[in-house]
Amino acid sequence: MKTPSTLLITLLLFFQFNLAHAEEKIISLEKGKNIILNGNFIQGGFVYGKSIPKSTIKFMKRVIFQDINNRFVFGLGRDFPDTAELEIKYNDNIKKISIKIKKKIYKIQKIKGLPKKMVTPPENVYKRIIKENKEIAKVRALNTKINYIFQEFVWPVQGIITGVFGSQRILNGKPRRPHYGIDIAAKKGTNILSPTDSIVRMAEDNLYFTGGTIMLDHGHGVTSVYSHLSKLLVKKNQKIKKGHVIGHVGSTGRSTGPHLDWRINWFDQRLDPSMFIKEVNQ
Repeated sequence: MKTPSTLLITLLLFFQFNLAHAEEKIISLEKGKNIILNGNFIQGGFVYGKSIPKSTIKFMKRVIFQDINNRFVFGLGRDFPDTAELEIKYNDNIKKISIKIKKKIYKIQKIKGLPKKMVTPPENVYKRIIKENKEIAKVRALNTKINYIFQEFVWPVQGIITGVFGSQRILNGKPRRPHYGIDIAAKKGTNILSPTDSIVRMAEDNLYFTGGTIMLDHGHGVTSVYSHLSKLLVKKNQKIKKGHVIGHVGSTGRSTGPHLDWRINWFDQRLDPSMFIKEVNQ
């Protein structure tokens, strides 16, 4: 029979994930029963959790899926408030936890030389943009019970990071929405890899803003996006392995040069992809 200390060590070993700058929090429920959180408690961050059997977890009033091993995840978007609320229901007990979330200071990025229609789209493409955004939202709303999110992530492409997560963008002198991903500059035609095993949920070669676009499903509400591709090498609903070449770097859509725009979402929360990997991209 495992002692409480042995059980705790076992649970800690469960969380050898490669999140950059990860912190650990242990929430004590009662003797020998703990909730373990491991992740980045900062805007744009991501957290892995391990609960106890027959428990229900609510994060910001959303019931979140636990797998057979009671693992769960949640994300903290770019503009997440300074406190996260976690509710754990077990047996006939309910425990509510408030978690302090660090505020992030975002850069301002100025981009010039974009075609006018890519900064302020003409009215005749509004319907197209709305339709495309609805399809993207459908993928982001998926809550599949696959566990690829618990694999160690690898960089989808090697190159120079030219745009960071969360930066406020000024396009051709006009303020626009923040950047919700990271931009990695590389030569046109460079292979782009799947960072984990995944399922392709979108493979479109000509979206208005993002051009060649692929969306991958990692499970538990986590999806990743790969934009501006010159060539797509996967199809919708295709199951792929970690390291599979999904496409080639390009400059399609709203772009000023060959690069990959890599984004990660937990439902409607926009996350910083650089936090998923410890290794430096060179």
